[in-house]
Amino acid sequence: MGSTQRDVDFILEQLSDAGGASARKMFGEYGIYYRDKIVALFCDNQLFVKPTVGGRAFIGKIDEAPPYPGAKLWFLITGDRCEDGEWLTELVRITERELPAPKPKAPKAKSAKSKAGKPKAAKPKAAKPKAAKPKAAKPKAAKPKAAKPRAAKSKAQRSRKK
Repeated sequence: MGSTQRDVDFILEQLSDAGGASARKMFGEYGIYYRDKIVALFCDNQLFVKPTVGGRAFIGKIDEAPPYPGAKLWFLITGDRCEDGEWLTELVRITERELPAPKPKAPKAKSAKSKAGKPKAAKPKAAKPKAAKPKAAKPKAAKPKAAKPRAAKSKAQRSRKK
């Protein structure tokens, strides 16, 4: 069962005091971002906050669960805690401070198209003058001609000769 946009919007409304919180669809569920760092996942209409030491100390008694099958355990935030905007905002701020900065994205390769959208015309290269080679005193020997490969005979042609 996927998450509903209405529930994601509710969580973002609770985080509105944090400023800069957003959600992006990821594999049918949602990632919750704060200052360009993913701090939580919203899967099956449940909020999972990325585990950190500071978050663990702030929460106190913690429920942990994987947000999807095969995932590591994250902090499961349920009930009244999801509805307490101040508490949830503080948890997200603590979590964001402990997370490393996101890796910079690799620059995209520049295309060969010009601003007008047409391919750039190749500039003709100037011909370089060639250096004169000294002539050989001996005449060149004739190269032996390579024998032409014979065409393979089909089974029908081989059977006729027998």
